[in-house]
Amino acid sequence: MHHHYPEGTVRALLNTDHVTPATRTTLEARLSLHAPYEPQFFTASEYVLLKAVCDRLIPQTGSDTDYINIARGIDERLTRNESNGWRYDSMPPDQDAYQLGLAGLEATAQSRHQQSFLHLPDAQQDDLLRLIQQAEVEGEPWDRLPAERFFEEILAEAVENYYSHPLAQEAIGYVGMADTPAWQRLGLNTLDDREPRPL
Repeated sequence: MHHHYPEGTVRALLNTDHVTPATRTTLEARLSLHAPYEPQFFTASEYVLLKAVCDRLIPQTGSDTDYINIARGIDERLTRNESNGWRYDSMPPDQDAYQLGLAGLEATAQSRHQQSFLHLPDAQQDDLLRLIQQAEVEGEPWDRLPAERFFEEILAEAVENYYSHPLAQEAIGYVGMADTPAWQRLGLNTLDDREPRPL
């Protein structure tokens, strides 16, 4: 992962009194999610496909210890049957939407390239995702799942999962998780003492 801010700044901040215990516990748990994970909601093949999609939507570089498993957060949420409390009226419930959308992506890859999405070069994977984003796909299940809405939902959740992780926050110098009322400098173009300085 490329850092524009000093590496370790967010992780160091977690060990200060600038972060409440509840927030610290949550973020430290996210830092410890590097163990192998067995999906609970998705089948093994759906999960591998979801990981591949997330890796194209938010490409990551760096070591395995820097890898943020975006798909895991999605699987865990769907396992708990949680949602953000709303959905487009044209969309099925989240669990159904993800399974239909992943099946549609794989069917589209097979129909256009005669092989799995997983075996396509990155550029062709990106092209297929772009077709889904622009609703330029047809057939089952796209006739009952709006492709552009599916793309919007998976992209939004991927971004949310990625940037809620301390390593992603560290890469962009975000320290808004320091949630105790101790901020001193709140004006424009000013940095509080706890905020990292760009490299």
